[in-house]
Formats: sequence, C-alpha cells, structure tokens
Amino acid sequence: MRRKVTIVGAGQVGATVAHMIAERGLADVVLVDIIEGLPQGKGLDLQEAAPILRFDTRVIGTNDYRDVADSDIVVITAGVPRKPGMSRSDLLETNAAIVRDVVEKVVAVAPGAILIVVTNPLDAMAYLAYRVSGLPKERVIGMAGVLDSARFRTFIALELGISVENVHAFVLGGHGDEMVPLPRYSTVAGVPITHLLPRERIEALIERTRRGGGEIVDLLKTGSAFYAPAASILEMVDAIVHDRHKILPCSVYCEGEYGAHGVFLGVPVVLGARGVERVFQIELLPEEQDALQRSIQAVRELVEALQV
Repeated sequence: MRRKVTIVGAGQVGATVAHMIAERGLADVVLVDIIEGLPQGKGLDLQEAAPILRFDTRVIGTNDYRDVADSDIVVITAGVPRKPGMSRSDLLETNAAIVRDVVEKVVAVAPGAILIVVTNPLDAMAYLAYRVSGLPKERVIGMAGVLDSARFRTFIALELGISVENVHAFVLGGHGDEMVPLPRYSTVAGVPITHLLPRERIEALIERTRRGGGEIVDLLKTGSAFYAPAASILEMVDAIVHDRHKILPCSVYCEGEYGAHGVFLGVPVVLGARGVERVFQIELLPEEQDALQRSIQAVRELVEALQV
C-alpha cells in the first residue's frame, strides 16, 4: 500500500509540493484548504496530468479533514504569506491561530502522522504545533534548514561558476535574519569554501542567504518563494517515506543540543521513517556558538510571545 501525505494549504507552496510528490510516486496526496473548490480544482487538474507525466499516485482535493485520516505525513503550509517589508515576527499572531486550528483538526483524525511545519515564523510555529498536538518531539519537524542550506549552496555555486552538486552547505539556527551559515563546514568537493573565497565574498553570500526569502518577496511584490520551499519539503518527505536515515538540517525541539533548551531550532538531524532519529552534533568555535546563541534568543522571544 502506498503512503499517504496530506498537504494543508493549497497555495503556491502546497500545490507545488503536491505536484512534486505525486509525479515522483512517493505517496498518494490529499490537498486540503478552507477555500471551497480550490483544493478540488488543483487536485483534479494534477490528477489529469497523470497519464502524461506517467504517475499512478492518487491526488484529491478537499475541505474536509476526515479525508486526512490515516495520513503518514501531514505538511502544514497554511497561513498568511510574507509581504514586502513584513518580517516573520509580523506574521506571528495571525498564523498562530491558523496553525493551532489546523493541528487540532489533524491530530483528531491522524494521530499517528509525522508533522512537517512550513508556516512562518517557522521555528515558533513548529513549537506551537508540538505543544498543541501532544505528539512526541521526533514527529514534529520544521522545514527551514533544508531551504536555507539550498540557498547558500546556490549562491556558492553561482559565485564559483560550478555545479551545485559539488557544493555542500551548513546552516544552523532559526529561520530568519539570525540564522548561522557555517563557512568552515560548507564545502566544494570536500574543500571548505574558506579556502576558495575571500572573507568579504563569503560574508556577502551569508548575508544574501539570510535575506533569501525577503529578496524573493521584494521581487515578486505579491507573493513569496514556493519552488525552493516545495523542493525542500520534498526532500524531507522522501527521507521519511524511504527511511533513508538522511542527515538534513531541520527545525526540531532541542533539549540541550547546541546549547538550546525548550525551543525549536535548525540543526542537522538524521531523518527516517520514524521522523527525527537523532540530532547530529558538531563542534563549534566560540564565535560560531555566540552567533547561534543570538539566533536561539531570537527564536525564544517569538516563542514567549506565543504564550503557550
């Protein structure tokens, strides 16, 4: 029997990742949204592409959470997107109400699911989903580090004029302006980028990575990124469905790892069929740990504002 993945939110991110999951045959897909007709129309449109794209997975759209029952994975993209000039913290109050409602409805019908939270501000929304759901920490995961690392890898590859396949990048911390890209652990064919690029260029790439989402928001004017976020979700879903035990940077509940206590934070984890199997820890220099502590504090302030 095929796995079942539900995506809550049929906007650009949700519809795009539904397309990616279905086309690769990873799982049957349920697309949920509160707008009547929107998920049904997109689901049917995608299903009708199956003969051409050659996939046999089923795609349905619905407004009814009963269709979410028995889902293996539930991806939460529902929420208000960022607009030009809007910070992630500006989204807190509105999206907290949306995520709380979604999580309560999901766990009522799919208590065995793994939750992947995408709604911004990411780390705070993942914390809220964890507290509201009552699920084990291994089964509530925020999608952030995969996306942030992909952006850093992209900018490194463009800077050096090389294939992105040769680039590995390491980003820790919250999904926002205080994220902590680590050049020492970011490599090209195994060579740290600190050996390949001058410090000022590395700093410029780090700053662009931190502003990666905002740069796209400013360009689009009326929307936010969706291709790269959807691809990032896909990689996480693939790791879970195929039990790959893959090391990916994800936002997870920390209980002392990297000096973080009681918050969700982007760290490298081993991701498999049960969700987060363990946190993969590396040694940080004092200045890197200081930067990470600032990121932890920024996340903690958002969590405290939630009052949950």
